[in-house]
Amino acid sequence: MTTITLLSWNVNGARAAHRTGFLSWLAEAAPDVLCLQETRCDAEQLPAEMRQPPGYHTFWHGSARKKGYSGTGLLTRTAPETVRFGLGDPQFDDEGRTIVADYRDFTLINCYFPNGGRDHSRVPFKLAFYDAFLALCERLRAEGRPIIFCGDINTAHREIDLARPQENRNTTGFLPEERAWMDTLVAHGYVDTFRRVHPDLAGQYTWWLQFGGARERNIGWRIDYFFVAAEVLPRVADAFILPEVRGSDHCPVGLRLDVANPTIPEENPGRSSA
Repeated sequence: MTTITLLSWNVNGARAAHRTGFLSWLAEAAPDVLCLQETRCDAEQLPAEMRQPPGYHTFWHGSARKKGYSGTGLLTRTAPETVRFGLGDPQFDDEGRTIVADYRDFTLINCYFPNGGRDHSRVPFKLAFYDAFLALCERLRAEGRPIIFCGDINTAHREIDLARPQENRNTTGFLPEERAWMDTLVAHGYVDTFRRVHPDLAGQYTWWLQFGGARERNIGWRIDYFFVAAEVLPRVADAFILPEVRGSDHCPVGLRLDVANPTIPEENPGRSSA
């Protein structure tokens, strides 16, 4: 049995992250798998050293609808057996939000879930996306795939997951219907790994407003997650948040997973896909 480290991070722009020391952080953190959200670019817009860091296979999924918007990336030391982009539904797959990677021991879904909008205009789209995402997870799970998913879900599930729940009851990201979907997710047997490891730990956030000293005062929200299907839970060794990591309005979140059949990573895989 080998333990691998998976990280997930909404970088709020991969090109901006590159300029603020992303590659130095990556070399130091050295995760086995890194899922990125809100990359805001296509692969060809990235510097070569960012597009293909040494030691990683990379897969970039940009937005076809609007350049400089949304987008996801996957950096992985071990090449997945297969990689697919999107949920398989055209109405949700033109914003570069989803990467599905099948490994020998699990299927990993990296997703940047929609924001409902300040005026709530995109809440119906967000909820429909949520339902399509859960349907995908359930299809894969029915095929016998051990499901892990991560990313910026854009909703704080419970009051403990944001600093000011009372003031934000009518704010997207904490609306009753958004939180109800997360209840549904849990009812289907998907486990919030951080809350399983740290059930009552308060003040644990992954996103902060970029003004008013919100991060310094820790006035934040926990909207970035690693979930696993219940049958994967016995293999979860740890789940954690890295609030000290700067470079975005989000910080990375992580999962340590016991893997029975590891593949030895290649020294310099040198493969990139967009």
